[in-house]
Amino acid sequence: MWCSVSERVAVGVLASGSGTNLQALLDACEAPDFPARIAVVLSNRPKAFALERARRAGIPTEVVLRRDHPSRADWDAAAVSRLRAYGVQWVCLAGFMKIVTPTFLEGFPDHVLNIHPSLLPAFRGLHAQAQALAAGVRVAGCTVHLVDAGTDTGPIIIQGAVPVLQGDDEDALKARILSAEHRIFPLALRWAAEGRLSIVDGQLVVDLPPTEARWIWKG
Repeated sequence: MWCSVSERVAVGVLASGSGTNLQALLDACEAPDFPARIAVVLSNRPKAFALERARRAGIPTEVVLRRDHPSRADWDAAAVSRLRAYGVQWVCLAGFMKIVTPTFLEGFPDHVLNIHPSLLPAFRGLHAQAQALAAGVRVAGCTVHLVDAGTDTGPIIIQGAVPVLQGDDEDALKARILSAEHRIFPLALRWAAEGRLSIVDGQLVVDLPPTEARWIWKG
């Protein structure tokens, strides 16, 4: 199946760092049957390498600096305005080091995806991999979820699991989890763009055929 550019759902990606998850999304969008396209990449950090990845792919970029706005809500309102200018329908937070406020979520209700490096609801917040190692778990992983007003508390869309190996340090576990992130984030975006995600009676419903699962195992 081939999707024309006009048929594809416009996506805005927010990133603050190197942008490896952004790159996974960009690579996925190159497939002729992928139902989404990256319309713009926005960052709060002008030197984020994610912006360079976007430019190399011919994707427009925007920088919205926190210091230019009196409050976090004002920053979010400016970001929403920039994204809407590109016709964005879904937003992906890909290593975006800033908690969005209700102002942002109201701009894209139930249409903001985030990826987190743990098997939520375990190990929310920062340094999830270090939290997993400290807890002594034998399986770790990552989660794509809809963003709500809490910190990593939104409805879970898909998860990827990886083993925690003897001798792992934080960097080793981060790398293993990141490989799984690069697989599940494009899947979640595909499902979103295909209209497979819906909220029914306050609960997330993911409409998938029997051949597709909401988890992956990456050894």
